[in-house]
Amino acid sequence: MTIKQVTDYLEILAPRAYAEDFDNTGLLTGNKHDEVTGILVTLDCLENVVDEATEKGCNLIVTFHPIIFKGLKHLQPTDYVRKAVVKAIKKDIAIYAIHTNLDSVKGGVSYRMAEALNLKNVKTLVPKKKLLKKLTTYVPTEDVEKVRNALFDAGAGSLGNYSDCSFSHEGVGTFKGNDESNPAIGQQGKREKVAETQLNLTFLPHLEIPVLQALHRTHPYEEIAYEITTLDNFYQNIGLGVIGEWETPLSKEDFLQKVKSIFKCGVVRFSLSRKRDIKKVALLGGSGAFAIKNAIAAGADAYVTADLKYHEFFEGSEMLLCDIGHFESEQFTKDLLYEYLSDKFSSFAILCAEAQTNPVNYF
Repeated sequence: MTIKQVTDYLEILAPRAYAEDFDNTGLLTGNKHDEVTGILVTLDCLENVVDEATEKGCNLIVTFHPIIFKGLKHLQPTDYVRKAVVKAIKKDIAIYAIHTNLDSVKGGVSYRMAEALNLKNVKTLVPKKKLLKKLTTYVPTEDVEKVRNALFDAGAGSLGNYSDCSFSHEGVGTFKGNDESNPAIGQQGKREKVAETQLNLTFLPHLEIPVLQALHRTHPYEEIAYEITTLDNFYQNIGLGVIGEWETPLSKEDFLQKVKSIFKCGVVRFSLSRKRDIKKVALLGGSGAFAIKNAIAAGADAYVTADLKYHEFFEGSEMLLCDIGHFESEQFTKDLLYEYLSDKFSSFAILCAEAQTNPVNYF
């Protein structure tokens, strides 16, 4: 099994097209064609994690946080980033990062937080915008079902809980081929009028290549007229954070105790709030201050995230704001990746890193 086979499978779980623009996901070191000797899953890829991978015979590290986040102008081992990268290169260890794309998928990081709290009716808190693409093409009416079905098979036409979604409109197309043309309908040099159907389907960006391959494989024309546009719509199943609820509310004190216990926090930093009971809870693993307004708009009684600044706690008067720590909010990520890889590669050595990578301690 090659590194590429593993990473291709990870990109089914969390396509890189779903990552935020600022992120740096994918294969950071190593050769994708190398055979895998073992996989080590970690939240952060520090030097001690590379050492652990070496000791355990793993030449692929799957990390949540990318160790290379900004551009490196040299590879002298002068800081924690370069030390890990240089050692990985020396030991011929590949590092693959799966960060905000795993944050964004249904069943990803924040969903695992909700599962740990046993929340129900869980939905995406901040749906991703400008993700969906739309294909518009023009097909001879007699061929439209063949083309439509091929596009469905390639993954186009799926919207949330629905599949096989399309829109069509009948009209008349005209064209005239030159001396080098080979028209499927009509003759060279003669203007043709053909009953055509305008076909419209949406698709997710990581499916663009198979969708276009299906179009070119089944469309009868030598030259295919089509356009792809990016839609401004929100996509409800992909985005950051989640919101869910319990059937029976908890008191604020019981809620804080539950959060502290489940996430094994040294401390929970929280805001003053008029809320007495907590039933509807928003969650976002990692730095989530940007989504406070989304949690309020969604009617959350509490919002659990990390890395909140002093003045951001003032925004919590309408709900209970809780900062549980960056590491603590993302600690279940290793288990998520381990389970996903183990399910696919059940006979292969997949290990969770034991090395300590949380830089924050509590006294």
